[in-house]
Amino acid sequence: MTNPTAPARLVVLISGAGSTMRAVLDAQHDPGYGARIVAVISDRADAAGLAIAAEAGVPTSVVALADYPDRAEWDRALAEEVARHRPDLVLLAGFMRLIGAPSLSMFGGRIVNTHPALLPSYPGAHGVRDALAGGAKVTGCTVMLVDAGVDTGPIIAQAAVEVWDDDTETSLHERIKTVERGLVTTTVGRMAREGWTVEGRRVTLGTTKGDA
Repeated sequence: MTNPTAPARLVVLISGAGSTMRAVLDAQHDPGYGARIVAVISDRADAAGLAIAAEAGVPTSVVALADYPDRAEWDRALAEEVARHRPDLVLLAGFMRLIGAPSLSMFGGRIVNTHPALLPSYPGAHGVRDALAGGAKVTGCTVMLVDAGVDTGPIIAQAAVEVWDDDTETSLHERIKTVERGLVTTTVGRMAREGWTVEGRRVTLGTTKGDA
């Protein structure tokens, strides 16, 4: 970062309601939080979170896959739009597309994502359903750095959520999302304030910023 006393510049990618983004917006009212959202980007023009961001005075934009001839062009366009805002951190907050090579090349080690299970257990699109089907008594959520795989990046933080006997996929997911929002907000703030290092698959907070 060019100015270590300034808040970290955070670009948030969303596809839907933006509840996690809203939690970070609320957290940044504390001047000591350490990060500030400088842009919100969606792959969907109808994402409800765009209106929330705009109301908060945050610049928004849409990079929709349908507007590009192929996935490779979209990947490049997304990376360029993110880069335009000079982020220190990129947060995927309910962003429903995989991040391509251009973004990984530009922002590798600085892209944060979440998953509604305790990785490496139950990766993929149906982590909550799979945990229930697997008979898990405890599941939870994971905050991790993004790599080229699907839910395979180095784990930054995790929180556990008990599975109740009468849980459905919906009820369990709602409880996980509540915990997840708090975990993401706390973790991003710590990364911004304290820095982090990555050694193999181990992420340590409280060290040199982004020394991946």
